[in-house]
Amino acid sequence: MQRYWFLTIFATLFAVATPAAEFTTTSVVAVAAEDIRHDPGVLQEQGIVSSGQPDAQVLQRVAEAGFVAVIDLRTDEEDRGFDEKSEVERLGMQYVSLPIAGRDDISFGKAAELDRLLASFDGPLLVHCGSGNRVGALVALRASLHGANDQDALAAGKTAGMTRLTSTVEERLGHGVGPTQVIDK
Repeated sequence: MQRYWFLTIFATLFAVATPAAEFTTTSVVAVAAEDIRHDPGVLQEQGIVSSGQPDAQVLQRVAEAGFVAVIDLRTDEEDRGFDEKSEVERLGMQYVSLPIAGRDDISFGKAAELDRLLASFDGPLLVHCGSGNRVGALVALRASLHGANDQDALAAGKTAGMTRLTSTVEERLGHGVGPTQVIDK
């Protein structure tokens, strides 16, 4: 009996003393551009942030928070309201364009492209489209590529901003157009 009491106390102390799981750059968290503009502290401890279209002030906050790159999923035809590429580069970050035109571009191939881009940077990243919806959709498929079950992949996508493209991702996950191979972790 005394032995079990000791094990219970040890297990409790170990659980309390063990730090929470560290942030990994494989997860993507949605943060509204408005929140970044008014409280740059929301960028602390983030590895990859998904957002809607940033403006120059948001990009300034992102650069000040130490982000190294901005990955833009919008197409050339979409109006950003300013020269985003020039502003990102002026602020000392790298600008990468990975155009996702709509539902037809939500694919495991594009998710794999995004995965390769994310892995190519050492430091915090901002990934955006117009609203964060396309980012979230690709993040869901990316999670599936990394071995997540459909439920967890959809949750990852929603955490990264997926809304209206949920049904498209569910179709990709459930109708045999899934990944042909899983990416090693």
